[in-house]
Amino acid sequence: MQIAKSKRLEGIGEYYFSQKLREIEQLNKAGKNIINLGIGSPDLPPHPSVIKVLQEQAGLSNTHAYQSYKGVAALRNAIAGWYQNWYQVNLNPDTEILPLLGSKEGIMHICMTYLNEGDQALIPNPGYPTYTSAVKLAGGTPVYFELTEESNWEPNFDKLEAGDLSKVKLMWVNYPQMPTGKKPTIELFQKLIAFGKKHEILICHDNPYSFILNDAPMSLLSVAGAMDTAIELNSLSKSQNMAGWRIGTLCGAEERINDVLTFKSNMDSGMFLPVQHAAVAALSLGADWYHSVNEVYAKRREKVFELLDVLACKYSMNQVGMFVWAKIPENIKDGYELSDQVLYKSNVFITPGGIFGSAGNQYIRVSLCGSISKFEEAIQRIEAQKAN
Repeated sequence: MQIAKSKRLEGIGEYYFSQKLREIEQLNKAGKNIINLGIGSPDLPPHPSVIKVLQEQAGLSNTHAYQSYKGVAALRNAIAGWYQNWYQVNLNPDTEILPLLGSKEGIMHICMTYLNEGDQALIPNPGYPTYTSAVKLAGGTPVYFELTEESNWEPNFDKLEAGDLSKVKLMWVNYPQMPTGKKPTIELFQKLIAFGKKHEILICHDNPYSFILNDAPMSLLSVAGAMDTAIELNSLSKSQNMAGWRIGTLCGAEERINDVLTFKSNMDSGMFLPVQHAAVAALSLGADWYHSVNEVYAKRREKVFELLDVLACKYSMNQVGMFVWAKIPENIKDGYELSDQVLYKSNVFITPGGIFGSAGNQYIRVSLCGSISKFEEAIQRIEAQKAN
């Protein structure tokens, strides 16, 4: 018996990495031993104190029930303190914070909460593919705005305003930007807030990379008037090495939090209480924690720069985040071609920039989530192949 899929899945392909991981699995079964430098899944553990809290709380008899959709007060207070300490943003933990099962689900929740058929959402090109799929699944229409190296990977607001914005309801942005590693500036954030207010567009800022190789974490909500027109997603996945724990947050005005909660409360039954307590411990870590994590990533990034030099790619040394974004040589058609060459000839997987949008076709992205020895082995393999 064949059951037809919902029409909402039309035009929604399987996530690229889901497909590619299956292919890599098959290559590994054939004995290829692929070095995967594609996905940004932290390979470092959380702080030992965080794991200890989880273990202790999970051993208690009264921590296993369903939990509040808004999380326990201790977690919301910890998120508020984290925002105040690191971003200088004052949030009301009772009304302006909504813990999430990872920030990725927040992208879907926001789109389902606000988009109707015919509504449009501005999406960066290049940008995180989930913005597009979430908008489409919610019934909205993606409208792409191109980010270029020449414009320093910032939106061209004049070009945006020259278009028809009458149906645009949301604008997805994220700085530090993924995949380009572009750092935010206060001037850029001010322009985004002014743009949102002028055109009555909700600016949705996805902010999971602000601590990685960046000594000046910023929040869009730090801009005056931001709460009127913006909301922000954040995550412990990258900053605290807790990707698989699925802990994120949505921050914004009380009205926005309540809007999204209406949808979210129909989708899950709260976060496991021991995980919430562990998140509180993670959010209380000081500057030493972030410094130790970034020391590791800085050393890895130097190796990635070496790898990219072997491939004759060009890159900015000022980018931040968990990846390195690089322009491919002119004699290669696109990032897909270079990615396949490296995969099939050197048994190393590097992400083609085109999966993040057409503006990424001439680029590749390399993840920093691997040991120094892993990067050195990848460099040796690529050098050996080039020598033949």
